Amino acid sequence: MTTIIRDIPLSKLVPSAQNVRRTRREAGIEELAASIAAHGLLQSLSVRPVLDGEGAETGKFEVIGGGRRLAALKLLVKRKQAPKSAPVPCVIVEGEGEELSLAENVVRESLHPADQFEAFKRLADEHSFGAEEIAARFGVTPQVVRQRLRLGTVSPKLMQVYREGGLTLDQLMAFGVTEDHGRQEDAFARLSWNREPGYIRRMLTEGHVSARDRRAVFVGAAAYEAAGGTIVRDLFTEDGGGWFEDATLLDRLVLEKLERVAEDVRAEGWKWVEVCIDYPYAHGLSRAYPLPAELPPEDQARLDTLSAEWDELAQQYDGIDDLPEDIAARLDALNAEIERLSAQRHAYDPDAIARGGAYVVLGHDGAVRIERGFVRPEDEPETESADPAAENADTGETDGETVTDEDEGDHDESKPLSDSLVRDLMAHRTLGLRIALGENPDIALLAVTHAVAARTFFRGEDDGSCLDIRPNSAFLGGHADGIGDTAAAQKLGERHASWAAQMPADVAGLWDFVVGLDHDSRMALFAHCAALTVFAVRIPWDPRPKTLAMADALAQVLALDMTAYWSPTARSYFGRVTKAHILAAVREGVSDEAADQMVGMKKQEMAEAAEQLVAGTGWLPALLRTPEAVSNGSVGPADGEQYAHAAE
Repeated sequence: MTTIIRDIPLSKLVPSAQNVRRTRREAGIEELAASIAAHGLLQSLSVRPVLDGEGAETGKFEVIGGGRRLAALKLLVKRKQAPKSAPVPCVIVEGEGEELSLAENVVRESLHPADQFEAFKRLADEHSFGAEEIAARFGVTPQVVRQRLRLGTVSPKLMQVYREGGLTLDQLMAFGVTEDHGRQEDAFARLSWNREPGYIRRMLTEGHVSARDRRAVFVGAAAYEAAGGTIVRDLFTEDGGGWFEDATLLDRLVLEKLERVAEDVRAEGWKWVEVCIDYPYAHGLSRAYPLPAELPPEDQARLDTLSAEWDELAQQYDGIDDLPEDIAARLDALNAEIERLSAQRHAYDPDAIARGGAYVVLGHDGAVRIERGFVRPEDEPETESADPAAENADTGETDGETVTDEDEGDHDESKPLSDSLVRDLMAHRTLGLRIALGENPDIALLAVTHAVAARTFFRGEDDGSCLDIRPNSAFLGGHADGIGDTAAAQKLGERHASWAAQMPADVAGLWDFVVGLDHDSRMALFAHCAALTVFAVRIPWDPRPKTLAMADALAQVLALDMTAYWSPTARSYFGRVTKAHILAAVREGVSDEAADQMVGMKKQEMAEAAEQLVAGTGWLPALLRTPEAVSNGSVGPADGEQYAHAAE
């Protein structure tokens, strides 16, 4: 076959209707144009002369093979990167056009992605090309180049497995989270049936701290790297956050940053301020809360003015999504100043500040959490204790009923009554109060609310209530490590602090406060105080099956959904139960097939796989499920049988 090769001006080349490649990717044309601009046209076009109706040549040539190259060349002309008359090397072919086009496209083989990754890596290593330069020469983004360069760092052994089809591209990308070939190969050797990319990444980042961890969020990548820390970045995820390698360094940076916040808190005058990464629970310490305080007249006037301006602007621009920049900025400034002044409406008593302290801790969301007002036992104010014996000595009274002749002749009405008579009279009055209160449910609810609020928010020997109701709020931190740092615990703490801030300065004013509440607010206070007394923890030496069965009933009427407050992870559940329990959870939450595939796994590997599989399914251990009601109206097993046998 005779092959004729000649340069033909680009302006004389036209697409052929007989080119079998009909589907074109615009992104591919961009890449090809960049490559031609950088490297020239590396492959000639296959063309045939265009004939007129009489079979004579028109001077034009149709491109049978190389339609993408022609489109890329014309794109360069459009961008003024090449002249219209640029000579293009072409092979003039003879024969049926569609067959020739098909032959050119069918018989060629595309470059394997692994070869491309390694070639990009050699360009960077041997020719010192940066990601931006490579991107410009091949018409892709710098991020795509960085990803291909990272894939080029995968162990040659794993790259060969990928070439042979033993790994998918997504799995290979997961191995690219680290450049350590030894760790990559070790992780590959430990793989069993679970080859999910997320699982591979977790294997390669064991001991690292995720960029989404609250410590990493608080410190920030820039500060961590400035301190000498290294971040393993995952170039194949959307956020690209990666993992912080040095957990010890990260903890030190967290404490240093919290300490800087603590200096501002110390400036408030507290006796002590402690810095902690995890909330220390402050178990056993009493706590003071800020009290309502009046703003100085000038601050109150300013607050009223700012509030009025904010209301006016909000009403004027109500319903407008895109506010003018100056209006949006003014509203933000008004909000900030209103919040600053409003915060001054509550203040700690100076004596509480002088005796108490604060904890500066890292919250579950990566923000600073400041808990003020705790008082240590040695800093509690001293209380004066009455000495009944001394009082009796002063008055000459006794606790007995013996009446002397001298007493019978004493007509001094100012002389105190005997203790025994006082107790007698008050016992009758107590009986009368019991009868009367039992006949008035509304007042009874008022009195009970006062009693539980007094003993929830005020400490002291005389807590101000004549109802002998003792609400007890058991400390949960000793039963579940880290529970105080959860979002649920913070939500409860914020609700408690909100009520505490409304309490009067002294328990003597509590009755009037409770009476002055509207019905809904009073019921909300009662519900909060009652909620703090809930204790439904099963303790081995005190199982209390009937008590825990009542907790089931309470959960049912509350429609409690524990998926809002807890989720099963390797740390919280799967790593703390037997392999049989793990498999049972996966069977129930996912499928029998998924559980069967896990049977031969090691315990830790199984726990991590179960966490991934069960995530999002809503599965809960039996002890956390809200039971269904049965026909007789009871809830769960009789007398809490499930709790009595929970440990079996």
